[in-house]
Amino acid sequence: MKQRTWPGQPDGSRFKALPIKHQFHQPTFKFWSSSSSEAAFRQIRSSDRDFSTLPYDILTKIAASFTLPNLQTASLVCKSWSEGLRPLREAMLFLKWGKRFKHGRGGVRPNLDKALDSFLKGAARGSTLAMVDAGLLYWEIGNKDKAIALYEKAAQLGDPSAQCNLALSYLQEPSKRKIAVKWLFQASKSGHIRAQYQLALCLHQGRGVDRNLHGAARWYLKAAEGGYVRAMYNAALCYSVGEGLAQSHRQARKWMKRAADRGHNKAQFEHGLGLFSEGEKLKAVVYLELATRGGETAAAHVKNVILQQLSATSRDRVMNLADNWHPLPSSR
Repeated sequence: MKQRTWPGQPDGSRFKALPIKHQFHQPTFKFWSSSSSEAAFRQIRSSDRDFSTLPYDILTKIAASFTLPNLQTASLVCKSWSEGLRPLREAMLFLKWGKRFKHGRGGVRPNLDKALDSFLKGAARGSTLAMVDAGLLYWEIGNKDKAIALYEKAAQLGDPSAQCNLALSYLQEPSKRKIAVKWLFQASKSGHIRAQYQLALCLHQGRGVDRNLHGAARWYLKAAEGGYVRAMYNAALCYSVGEGLAQSHRQARKWMKRAADRGHNKAQFEHGLGLFSEGEKLKAVVYLELATRGGETAAAHVKNVILQQLSATSRDRVMNLADNWHPLPSSR
């Protein structure tokens, strides 16, 4: 897998640290509530929190991105909610069958037509989860307009995955990049780690927003803490050169190792070099071997130089460790 992460600098040096000219200002977002929504919430307040008075259209918008367990819990609030959430509970069944048909699970053969039909039936009942899955399938088969339309609807209903997917589709059009960054920011605030990483890339590259290294590093670190392996690698580089974060070799080494242990080939190469410089030849060769197997050709030369310094027994041990290595779980 090609692991393109750290944005290239104009002169080709990824380690060039540039001065931060502007402080990071978060984009502001304004939301307008319809008159019916405002009236509904006034009604709730005046009725001493009688949840059953919440109109069905407002209820379903609030619960549009709920998973089945959350829907089942919300349905227990009152009889009115149970009835109002019935379409969304039905949508979860269509979503389940759509995934079965898409991936060939649960004793059924893969069938993209049936998968899409199931997702669309779930989407028609108001589930943003089904909208996103239908959008993904439309995108895969090349019908990007329909995919974007579904992402837009789900994003407006507050689904972070839809917001991220919509932003990524908008980033492909220069005229929509500013809007894309706004959606990435919205999803990032909700804790969507892929959106956090993509927002960091936009800030780092100045894509759709003023270039801001401090803001980029902050979102790289946020996504890294959430388990996004590419963000771990970029956070390590930020710490290594002091770009957007206070320079810290200890923090750089920590995040580089975390990325390496989760299968990031460039991180394995660089962590291997770091171990070699510290005299940890056996550990260094393991990471360099893994990086070589992952396509980092530069790692092979360093690995071979170190191998020549090891005994036959040590070489066999190193290769055995590499053969039996498994990456730690992560988000890509």
